[in-house]
Amino acid sequence: MSEAQSPATDAVSISANAARRLNAILKAEAGAALRISVKGGGCSGFQYAFDIERSRAKDDFVATRDGATVLVDPVSLEMLKGAELDFVDDLMGQSFQVRNPNAVASCGCGVSFAV
Repeated sequence: MSEAQSPATDAVSISANAARRLNAILKAEAGAALRISVKGGGCSGFQYAFDIERSRAKDDFVATRDGATVLVDPVSLEMLKGAELDFVDDLMGQSFQVRNPNAVASCGCGVSFAV
């Protein structure tokens, strides 16, 4: 298991906004983390999935920032290298967004992408 404390080109990082929002969501869930995974499907070929996890696999990549933790399985990590998890609050609503440099196309909602 590797821990990322700051952004790296081959790792998944967490923005300050995402860390604040994750801490607010998970404050009552001691030890819980957000799992980001990539699944086939969506209008662009792949889609991001977000789940709350209370356990970690031995081979999970672990990113932390300001007490917030994000888990990524090894297969999904290959498509997420260099990505940043952000939280956006704008006129269109609130959402977690993955800024993925590996995506060559994405849908309007930002949940589905192509590599």
